[in-house]
Amino acid sequence: SKAAVAWEAGKPLVMEEVEVAPPQKMEVRVKILFTSLCHTDVYFWEAKGQTPVFPRILGHEAGGIVESVGEGVTELKPGDHVLPIFTGECKECAHCKSEESNMCDLLRINTDRGVMLNDGKSRFSINGKPIFHFVGTSTFSEYTVVHVGCLAKINPEAPLDKVCILSCGISTGFGATVNVAKPKKGHTVAIFGLGAVGLAAAEGARVSGASRIIGVDLVSSRFEAAKKFGVTDFVNPKDHNKPVQEVIAEMTNGGVDRSVECTGNIQAMISAFECVHDGWGVAVLVGVPNKDDSFKTHPMNFLNERTSKGTFFGNYKPRTDIPLVVEKYMNK
Repeated sequence: SKAAVAWEAGKPLVMEEVEVAPPQKMEVRVKILFTSLCHTDVYFWEAKGQTPVFPRILGHEAGGIVESVGEGVTELKPGDHVLPIFTGECKECAHCKSEESNMCDLLRINTDRGVMLNDGKSRFSINGKPIFHFVGTSTFSEYTVVHVGCLAKINPEAPLDKVCILSCGISTGFGATVNVAKPKKGHTVAIFGLGAVGLAAAEGARVSGASRIIGVDLVSSRFEAAKKFGVTDFVNPKDHNKPVQEVIAEMTNGGVDRSVECTGNIQAMISAFECVHDGWGVAVLVGVPNKDDSFKTHPMNFLNERTSKGTFFGNYKPRTDIPLVVEKYMNK
């Protein structure tokens, strides 16, 4: 199988001929047809703040077809269309059995593990030398081996070249709004960060019937594209000499009803919380912060009936929910 291998941190990926072992117990070998690039791939390729795990096959936002299945796999068969997902759903643990959580004990994202759970070994090798996995997916390869719990079986009619992006950032942003912020019809919503995740969060607000969607970004050129996703107003914090939460409060008669933070910048997180209206405002934090960040706000902001929530992968359970997100796209 051809694969783009990251031999060391920050060095160009190299196309290599890689051996991909057959799937073991509860594993599936998948032929990857489409993979996109997510900023997280770049982040772990640079490996500046992370444990460096090399050589490694990166990639996690993809779509493919089941080639073969290992022992114990009953719900997938060769030919099925699947989206590999960087986090999983074992369906057995306390998290999987709870209505609220999608943070599976067995298969939740693990960025340091470069091997399969079954035997603690990699399924990739070059001349017998192991090449490590990445977040259980490693989609920068023609074939990959994935735990069955990290595969969403989807409608075979869905165009894989488009729906592959639902395996990561789009579901993360869209779900953060519709599953966690839950804006009501007519609500005002602020979206911090207008990259792919933020645009998906804006789309979630648009389909929920928000009356105003305020996009906040330091890059003004992003504002034009954001209009297609329902953004009605734009704020560039650089254009103002006061904190952006004050600017938003003035625009909205005391604050927005909901906010969704999609940058991971700690100041943006604080602003996203402080810009929601007292009495009922809800802020949802999506962006991943730096290791040493700490969230500082006056406790009165909570006592005045503001709520802050966090989310992971839009609160979607990969196997149960992602096929339904694909259907939403098909029925749009």
